[in-house]
Amino acid sequence: MHPRVLVLGAGFGGLELVTILSEQLGESAGVTLIDASDAFVFGYSKLDVMFGRTTLDAVRLPYADIVKPGVRVLRERITAIDPEARRVTTDAGAHDADVLVVALGADYDYAATPGLLEGGNEFYSVDGANRLRDVVAGFSSGHAIVGVCGAPFKCPPAPSEAALLLHDSLVAKGVREACEISLVMPFSTPVPPSPDTSAALLEAFEERSIAFVPGKRVAAIDPGRSVAVLDDGGELPFDLFLGVPKHRAPDVVIESGLAVEGFVPVESRTLATRFPGVYALGDVATVGVPKAGVFAEGAARVVAAAIVARARDESEGAGYDGRGSCYIEFGAGRIGRVDVDFFSGPKPTGTYQDASAGLVAEKKHFGSSRRARWFGY
Repeated sequence: MHPRVLVLGAGFGGLELVTILSEQLGESAGVTLIDASDAFVFGYSKLDVMFGRTTLDAVRLPYADIVKPGVRVLRERITAIDPEARRVTTDAGAHDADVLVVALGADYDYAATPGLLEGGNEFYSVDGANRLRDVVAGFSSGHAIVGVCGAPFKCPPAPSEAALLLHDSLVAKGVREACEISLVMPFSTPVPPSPDTSAALLEAFEERSIAFVPGKRVAAIDPGRSVAVLDDGGELPFDLFLGVPKHRAPDVVIESGLAVEGFVPVESRTLATRFPGVYALGDVATVGVPKAGVFAEGAARVVAAAIVARARDESEGAGYDGRGSCYIEFGAGRIGRVDVDFFSGPKPTGTYQDASAGLVAEKKHFGSSRRARWFGY
């Protein structure tokens, strides 16, 4: 008998996991995938929407389009998770599993940054990026801040990309000289695991007169004075604030007892939690790798291999290698790539590939190949 598999969350990790299980086990896979949303959106598409390069409707991939042998997809809101019993309650009923995989991603803790929603803007949610489309288009003078409110956060290069694409937007409107751009990050460099990538970004910032403010976190927004308050007490006035909210696991995960200090701890090689038969992967988990889709996808392959081995009564394969590649928008029609390895050596290493027009096509293929694999078109 194949184990009953329940996957919570249809992001990079959940989609890759159910795809592999369907491929390997076919109609007998016995997989249920649950997500409260009706569609998937690639994370990088949010910047495309915010800067008017596409529309939200154009980048939404409906979950209703997923047709895979042995997989059923349910649009339900999860209300409770019992990791000991491997039982999940939703607004439509209850589900029991032999193997439970939590891949619900990270939620945004807006309350952790007082004034963020009242006096600033966040661009990390799909709705936030869509709302900012007109705001960014209408910005023509003053000081713009791209500010990170807490770490860890999804897609570490994204704040740098936002600053660079904002520069392009202002140049295209002929108002760049009337604007200042600052990027506030809690890291000492833009991409700490890769000095070469960080150096390339810092050079790009300098060329475009973008002020990089390292080692600082935006702790609050003062809406009345339009000021960003930093964690050291310093203040930066702004006319446009584009924020990265503090991240944490969804409430239902925290309430389940799975989370510790905001995220779910797992064994980094197997993605197993402290509860037998329960795994966590992707942004919801503390693994030791960045919170980015490509790393969730890699972790999903490891969990899938373990489930297939259990179904076939075989030994499990190699553990998670902590490797992944991230594309970075440098603006001006150029994209760079950093290949990062977190587990092979004594410390993480990153290899940088120079930004070029050629990598634009590679990034496009990255998205189209996964759309075809997960959604069939």
